[in-house]
Amino acid sequence: MANQTQIDQITDRVERLLMRYEELQRTNALLRNELGVLTQERDSLKSRLSAARARVDALLERLPENMNANGAGGN
Repeated sequence: MANQTQIDQITDRVERLLMRYEELQRTNALLRNELGVLTQERDSLKSRLSAARARVDALLERLPENMNANGAGGN
């Protein structure tokens, strides 16, 4: 009878471990999906930043030389 109790306890523990494993797999899948979304968002923001920098650089190139040397407004 003691052996059956130990087997039942082991069976219960294995079942709990399997449930926990499946739960962790689902969590991992959700986190991987979220990571993909955040990676795309980051890449999009980096692209937008690069485009904005290019626009600012182009605007700075169009400024007259004396404004470039003295700063905005000639302080």
